Amino acid sequence: MNPLGRKALARLVGSQLPRDSFVNLGIGAPTQIADFVPPAAGVILHSENGLLNMGPAPLPGHEDWDLISASKSPVTLAPGGAFFDSSLAFAMMRGGHIDVAVLGAFQVSQRGDLANWSTGLDDGEPPGIGGAIDLAVGARSIWVMMDHVARDGAARVVAECTLPLTATRVVKRIFTSLAVIEVTAEGLEVSALLDGIGLDQLQACTGAPLRTAARVGSIAADGGLHWP
Repeated sequence: MNPLGRKALARLVGSQLPRDSFVNLGIGAPTQIADFVPPAAGVILHSENGLLNMGPAPLPGHEDWDLISASKSPVTLAPGGAFFDSSLAFAMMRGGHIDVAVLGAFQVSQRGDLANWSTGLDDGEPPGIGGAIDLAVGARSIWVMMDHVARDGAARVVAECTLPLTATRVVKRIFTSLAVIEVTAEGLEVSALLDGIGLDQLQACTGAPLRTAARVGSIAADGGLHWP
């Protein structure tokens, strides 16, 4: 079983963003989605440090370090893009102007509870929730992008979160390195599976009951999604 790499997972998520939507990309792995959003989709990318219509990463040697994302990575600005201060960026988030926020997570529960803030590192870095709490309650839809299991093999999709919660019952869709899972009122529903992975294998590394949707897509190794 070879899980999707970060770039393939970013390609998968980018291909599923709603047309003509305003989308926030969370700090960390979600920022890579900017490299895979089809130009014809009309998606406007928002960054909480004060960018609207953020473009993909620049080519090597063409970085402008005055133009960075919330992850402090160099980005480009698409035509019509705008700069503004963080207060306005957060007003957009809190005011319900973001259609989709794609966030990383440590755990997601079967009810859509989200645990994604740092509780601190061994090197002394303090805990910090960042802007995720504002996005979690302000964006119209929350998607999560993460590895299906932790480095120690522990499940990240669980019945109950054991880590401090960012928000309750907010996650609508989970994109993992093995599957796409919808959070529904009836529980977790698998809408796509990585090629070569069966539901039994997926269930074995998931901490909450799963069921399959009426139509289940197939995820290729490069992150392409195909429907039967």
